[in-house]
Amino acid sequence: MIALTPSPSLRRFGAPLVVIAPTLAVVWWAFPGELTIWRTTAIVMAWAGCGLLVANLVLVIREPHVARLLGGLESTYRWHHRSGLLAYLLLLCHPLALAFDDRLEAPQLAWQTLAPWSQSWPVWLGWAALLLLMAGLLSTFALHLPYRRWRGFHFMLGLGVLLGLAHVYSLLGGENPLIFLMLIAALALSWRLFFSDLGMNAYLYQVTQVVQQASGMIEARLRPRAGAMTVIPGQFILAAFGDGPHYHGCGEYHPFTVSGVEADGDLRVSIKALGPCSQRIQQLEPGVQVRLQGPFGIFLGRMPSAPQLWVAGGIGITPFMAALRAQPCSQPTTLLYLFRSEADAAFLAELNTMANTDPLFELLSHSSDRGRPDFAEILPKISHISAREVYICGPLPMVETLMPILRQSGVAASAIHHERFDFR
Repeated sequence: MIALTPSPSLRRFGAPLVVIAPTLAVVWWAFPGELTIWRTTAIVMAWAGCGLLVANLVLVIREPHVARLLGGLESTYRWHHRSGLLAYLLLLCHPLALAFDDRLEAPQLAWQTLAPWSQSWPVWLGWAALLLLMAGLLSTFALHLPYRRWRGFHFMLGLGVLLGLAHVYSLLGGENPLIFLMLIAALALSWRLFFSDLGMNAYLYQVTQVVQQASGMIEARLRPRAGAMTVIPGQFILAAFGDGPHYHGCGEYHPFTVSGVEADGDLRVSIKALGPCSQRIQQLEPGVQVRLQGPFGIFLGRMPSAPQLWVAGGIGITPFMAALRAQPCSQPTTLLYLFRSEADAAFLAELNTMANTDPLFELLSHSSDRGRPDFAEILPKISHISAREVYICGPLPMVETLMPILRQSGVAASAIHHERFDFR
């Protein structure tokens, strides 16, 4: 298998460095001297917040090469959320620290600092930026917000960043580092809008086949219309399906794991009806045009030559299907496949055939109709489990339940690999 994953050090520290390094550099450059402690604190908070917000925008551009260098899209999104929340808290405390400093001189002056209507328009820009950041962050924690509405609210974060930098610019003028931050923010927002959201760099494919693999789940075969995307098993793509004679697409990019990579460049993607758009895609028909972005993900990008244990829950079977279809197992591999019922078990017949023909591949299937899987009872039945590399793909509760039991079974923490597939 082609190794497209970054080194472990880069995967671990790439995204944090993008957040921490420019933030510290900005604070070092702008650190004030000969001011009171509270005014110094307020200024440091403001510059640290600006640095974090610009890094936040860089982490969300959703470019495959950048995401791979920074340890994968999951890592960049995780640090995107962390930096955004920390920046908001720092910027929220910025006017409070200024007000506390003014309170030491006169209480009335402190209240005027916190009243934007009594300030000039540069200060209004700062308060407007803070309100936009607040609205954008609220959408992040709204779990049941429709995707389009969530995306619209989330773009308020980008506008809030620009207004915040404009606030600083109007107060300080065109300092060189500030111009540099504004340029990076504008470029990152432009890339995200035009290349990622509008798909100016997307690959054009066409649906050639649609197969019902399980209840509420289809598998679509996609053929490139021009250049083909280079994908390895375990990766996912972002797909925006167009319209057909009897099908109307959502017009949005959504993530789908690749379940097959064909020698002729065709891709297979498996889509389960989980939300409004994926439910509509269940009616997909051949001939529909689809734009693809990616690939993303490093889940199976570097598998050592050691015995494997794969654990798949529901739709989590798709990356393992891509690996099994790509080539026979090169080391002893056991797949523990968990599903609700056989009607929900996609690819089960194909997996049974593979298990009967590949001597290195073993299939263990478990239906929740027989009760929740008892991992403490199942895992001891797997031979030499402590010597295996474990790859887990499925719902987060399943992963959290399985992890401590694997450790108790003697599996090293470094040998357990999992990737979240539920981020937007």
